[in-house]
Amino acid sequence: MKNLFEGSATALVTPFKNGATDYGSMEKIIEYQINEGTDALVVCGTTGEVSTLTGSEREELIRFTVRKCNGRIPVIAGTGGNNTEKAAEMSVIAKNAGADGILSVAPYYNKGTRSGIITHYRKIAEACGLPVIVYNVPSRTGVNLTPEMYRELSEVPNICAIKEAGGNASSWLSTVRKCGDAMTLYSGNDSETLQMMSLGAKGVISVASNIIPKRISDMCHQRLTGEEGKALSTFLECADLFDVLFHEVNPVPIKYAMSKMGFCENELRLPLTPCTRETEKLIDKALSELGLI
Repeated sequence: MKNLFEGSATALVTPFKNGATDYGSMEKIIEYQINEGTDALVVCGTTGEVSTLTGSEREELIRFTVRKCNGRIPVIAGTGGNNTEKAAEMSVIAKNAGADGILSVAPYYNKGTRSGIITHYRKIAEACGLPVIVYNVPSRTGVNLTPEMYRELSEVPNICAIKEAGGNASSWLSTVRKCGDAMTLYSGNDSETLQMMSLGAKGVISVASNIIPKRISDMCHQRLTGEEGKALSTFLECADLFDVLFHEVNPVPIKYAMSKMGFCENELRLPLTPCTRETEKLIDKALSELGLI
């Protein structure tokens, strides 16, 4: 199956204003991303505060993003969850809304068995028929997908990629060895992108690219085309920003950064609250050093 994208996909924030989704800001964000050369958009992911969105809000956000992109770049919808039936239903909704693929987080809290997790993904993939990116983020889910599980999942025709945020380099290498070209690997952490790409990853699903989409896409394509020195230079230029954007739990810092740059309000949904003044100062410094404010 052809890669959904190579390079950088932005894990979009969901802008809010007075408690509701701010579609005016969302449109501005989408146009900025496309104009700056990002390679794909991920809507309704962790960075988009998906766990606080209603089903109808998720559906409308997906439809809106697809409509505004209008085929210019791929749209990947976050449709995962710990209820297999509901995750499958949301994946079908995403397909009907025109999404190019889905991002499905490992089922959390329930802590399914290996067999249960494999079956969970198989049912989602079969229900929607879209390309599926499996998302491993054990720090949030309490579940860690293994290279052996990835190999088994790679046998499902439309499960084609992995967003890996487990932070284990030996596991990345084992995954590449076991899956080969059957699964495209993407970094789930900005700070690990170049390391993962050195093992064959095709890019990143990025938080930082909400505010520096061109830099992140350029870095990935420099690495993909063998310009390692340029890619490293770009990475080092952004390294401080990568750190401060995770000084508090995502998406708290990136929401503040985007508000400073005029993209949206610094509004989050509980239980998230705005970052501390200490974190604000660190973000302000990083943005200033990159010429963003």
